[in-house]
Amino acid sequence: MLIAGFPAGSFAANCYLAAAGPGEQCLIIDPGQDAERGIEEIVARYRLQPAAVLLTHGHIDHIWSVAPVCGAMNIPAYIHPDDRALLSDPARGFSLLAGQQLFGGLTFTEPEEVAELTDGMTLELAGVEVTVDHAPGHTPGSVVFRLPGAPQPGAGAGSGTAARAGADPAIMFSGDLLFAGSIGRTDLPGGDYDTILASLARVCLPLPDETVVLSGHGPQTTIGAERRSNPFLAGLAPSSGPARGL
Repeated sequence: MLIAGFPAGSFAANCYLAAAGPGEQCLIIDPGQDAERGIEEIVARYRLQPAAVLLTHGHIDHIWSVAPVCGAMNIPAYIHPDDRALLSDPARGFSLLAGQQLFGGLTFTEPEEVAELTDGMTLELAGVEVTVDHAPGHTPGSVVFRLPGAPQPGAGAGSGTAARAGADPAIMFSGDLLFAGSIGRTDLPGGDYDTILASLARVCLPLPDETVVLSGHGPQTTIGAERRSNPFLAGLAPSSGPARGL
């Protein structure tokens, strides 16, 4: 498995590329603000052929470049239906005043081809198996993506590096559900604190400790490290129940 990542734009949202190896098709995860150049550099460096864009959620710092990237490469975007409206109207994810200040004069559109994600679905894309878990709380349509392979310790987003590895431990692209030492904010429209805690208990805590977590912002971590030290996970018990709606 090859994983490469970099923080995109002024929001420093991690954009990742995942492929079975150099010279293969790849998936692009969360192309944020001004992500095109970073994507092009990684694609050229590892001779990759982009096959699809996967979006963990619809906030602007994660989807800013999705339409131009999909259009230039003629590839589809995948997003949960509860966040799909944010592709063309990202101001919905902010208060009215903040949305006006951030997006005044800017126009966003959906990519030409958009596919919708569902909880528990497995995607076979670009030679990579991706399991989707709906994980609302940060936004109604937040999801995480799980892959059976993992980078070597110390590699991942934020470093601008790539890694090769075997099939164990697994990788989870957590978006803004889980960070190293923290969790996603819930004070924006569609966010809910009790719901994100339920998602953490259902989606994250049942995973093995060695699962590598590649977050939407900041450094990589593991489920075990967060189980031991993340204050927001203290007192939560793993849950196998359904995700709570908003």
